[in-house]
Amino acid sequence: MIQFQNVVKTYPNGVKALKGINLEVQQGEFVAIIGLSGAGKSTLLRSINQMHTITEGKLLVNGVDVSTLKGKSLRRFRRDIGMVFQSFNLVKRTSVIKNVLAARVADMPLWMSLLGLYTKKDKIIALEALDQVGILEKAYTRADQLSGGQQQRVALARCVAQQPKIILADEPVASLDPVTSNQVMNDFVKINKELNITVIANMHHVDIALKFANRVIGIKEGLIVFDGPSSKVNNQILKEIYGRELSDDELMEH
Repeated sequence: MIQFQNVVKTYPNGVKALKGINLEVQQGEFVAIIGLSGAGKSTLLRSINQMHTITEGKLLVNGVDVSTLKGKSLRRFRRDIGMVFQSFNLVKRTSVIKNVLAARVADMPLWMSLLGLYTKKDKIIALEALDQVGILEKAYTRADQLSGGQQQRVALARCVAQQPKIILADEPVASLDPVTSNQVMNDFVKINKELNITVIANMHHVDIALKFANRVIGIKEGLIVFDGPSSKVNNQILKEIYGRELSDDELMEH
């Protein structure tokens, strides 16, 4: 379970990105966070694995106060939280399988990781992760030879190989075309359902968020203005989140 208790985040320049967030996410949920750029979506997401440290309040993940973690304890905590970025963050000049195997390094002795000596078990885990996102046949292809959608699926497979309890996805399909976006989001849904991994995703496209997430959180100026089932989101709620009514084209752009 993830619990935000009156969480505030103020940046050094004085910008208050989060203004007293209270929120609970249960294990196995698929949550989409929507809102305008600068509303606080990424700050909220990245505070969960302490990529951004909170200023006030308390943030608990499975009972652990995230703000108290440092050094080894923080690294150990982050093993349970995978992260998928808009830019994929792959090593483009190496193979797909090596990119996925990078998720196993945290559990290896240092000398083995430096030499790239992965165990048979690690290789099986990596290949199974690629199979789960439908890209097993690309295991020994160089990452830079893949399409954007394929690269994002590799990034998701790398997350799965980490065997996390939570996956955080920061605008995972914002740079992809609509058809590819749907394919990648279907993979997220599959992982969420089959492995009971909590997925929390910042979504640029409102229509994608409503289609794939079970729960939607709307953020405006650092405050949660909507939190409920995606089926309950209507034009009035979107108007509150975005400050005005959205056209059909804008639903696909935001």
